[in-house]
Amino acid sequence: MPYHSLLDFVKKLESEGELLRVKEFVSPHLEITEITDRIMKTGGKVLLFENNGTEFPVLINAFGSEKRMCMALGWRNLKEVSGSFASLLNNLKQPRETIIEKLGMLPLLNRISSWMPRVISGKGACQEVVMEVADITRLPILTCWPEDGGSFVTLPVVHTRDPESGTRNVGMYRMQVFGTDLTGMHWHLHKGSARHFEKYRELGEKMPVTVTLGGDPVYTYVATAPVPEDFDEYLLAGFIRRKRVEMVKCLTNNLVIPSDVDFVIEGYVDPKEEMILEGPFGDHTGFYSLADYYPKFHITCITHRKSAIYPATIVGIPPMEDGWIGRATEQLSLDPLRMTIVPEIVNLHMPVEGVFHNIALVSINKNFPGQGIKVMNALWGAGQMMFNKVMILVDKGTDIYNYLEVARAVSENVDPQQDIHFIKGPVDILDHSSQKFAFGSKIGIDATSKPGKEMQSNLVTKKESFADKDLLRKEFAEIRNINASLPDIGVSALIISIGRMDNLLIRKMCKEMVEKNRIRGYRFVFLMDYPTDIFNLHDVAWICGNNIDPLRDCFLISPESTGCKILFIDGTRKQKTQGRFEREWPNVIIMNDETIDKIDKKWEALGLGRMIPSPSLKYKPLHLSGGAVIKQND
Repeated sequence: MPYHSLLDFVKKLESEGELLRVKEFVSPHLEITEITDRIMKTGGKVLLFENNGTEFPVLINAFGSEKRMCMALGWRNLKEVSGSFASLLNNLKQPRETIIEKLGMLPLLNRISSWMPRVISGKGACQEVVMEVADITRLPILTCWPEDGGSFVTLPVVHTRDPESGTRNVGMYRMQVFGTDLTGMHWHLHKGSARHFEKYRELGEKMPVTVTLGGDPVYTYVATAPVPEDFDEYLLAGFIRRKRVEMVKCLTNNLVIPSDVDFVIEGYVDPKEEMILEGPFGDHTGFYSLADYYPKFHITCITHRKSAIYPATIVGIPPMEDGWIGRATEQLSLDPLRMTIVPEIVNLHMPVEGVFHNIALVSINKNFPGQGIKVMNALWGAGQMMFNKVMILVDKGTDIYNYLEVARAVSENVDPQQDIHFIKGPVDILDHSSQKFAFGSKIGIDATSKPGKEMQSNLVTKKESFADKDLLRKEFAEIRNINASLPDIGVSALIISIGRMDNLLIRKMCKEMVEKNRIRGYRFVFLMDYPTDIFNLHDVAWICGNNIDPLRDCFLISPESTGCKILFIDGTRKQKTQGRFEREWPNVIIMNDETIDKIDKKWEALGLGRMIPSPSLKYKPLHLSGGAVIKQND
């Protein structure tokens, strides 16, 4: 059953024992983030901050588990979403030749029409209260991290329309608050609303924009879902909730929005205006996204429910709440991919360590040589999969949610010279390691089995892995630590942490290590900055995925004794060097000591159970001087 308001969802969460009310005063400036980060990373409950200095309570971590994600979508489990969507698509694609078969489609078409959004007359519950003077600072908007450029609306559902076709786009783009009636509008260049903006720019007209917050949690989810261009997100919402979304007209522009949301923020963007410097912002990559110029959003009206609840989230070093939203999207997108682009795909998973776009694990039903390469290219051309940077393909029998099983498949089935593939293409604009903004390279690792002619005759069988740790440390002063334990669990990888050094010198060092036979038998060697915890594979995957541009940072070296090439992956941060890498390098996101100490002292009064240490303490050694941008000599 659909929810009639965010309060309706809160009541359901509380009845299921999923919600904790925080009655002690907690400031939206950093404090809510610090508490929530501790709760999120330990799999804790939803938090409702009732005392935050404003008239509106803050709801956060509402999507932070599989159970709550399913509660939000109204399903028993996430696979049911995929199965139901697949059934709908299968019914629609079946050929109907006889009149009887065509008439048999009528019940399905009737159901689809019942999910279409509908505009109703009059005002909605979202317009019960109209602010006399629009003032967004009356809302409990969070300042999330110490180096953020200001306070940000983090769960905005942004509505725009194409000025030519009238097609609606519903997206989620963070909004930095600059004043009572002014925010930034951080839509990326690849997004639907950004395309609408360019059309309004060409027309020389102001662009109406309306932002909603709250209501049925399905609205928040569909704003993040990677639906096809010009597909109405509220039709998807109607399908998920099995009931159409009732819409009402805004009061100061010509857009329509769901009648039962909690807040409505109406306004416009003027393409003729100069843009505003927005950011930095502690982003879902676990690093700061740096300041850049984005359109100004002018607020003309704010309305809300009488019992409005302000929904928020925080992002940062994974795992976070957004990982569960991504898990739902994996399931929802699987069958459309299978039915339209890659029929051999069995399953798709994007681990939280890959922060959505960096790492994708794919299992396929393989039937012919080169099929893995075919799937890679197809997926990199499919919608938001174009942002993926590292793709690993395995056979259908491999459990892609078991990372050890995937790593063993890579160790057993991958010849680094034969089964590693690179291409160039678009990357997410939050990718700080690409040579150019929004453009970089990708690596595909074909870890499927290679029977018959597909396997090259010079593939060397796996030998005992060996790393002479004592000599490595003695001969290479830059080496700080070595993790040579992975072969013990069947993974042919070595992880080395090193002190700060130029990336060309890193290659020279690796070549010497191989030539001197200090390492042998490994297929893969990862190079990480000290003091990364190289025995924590979660951290290695997260940092390395963020820090590599594959074509630049992955290189093969062949030991003369075997001829079997070793793939080195340079996951260190890159020097800002003329002609090689010229971009700023962002800092890892952590909380400041003052806020950590405040929360430690008030923890008992919060009523959240046993003390949970700040996750930022673990990552403090990785946060270097310079604020959101690392100083180049660090």
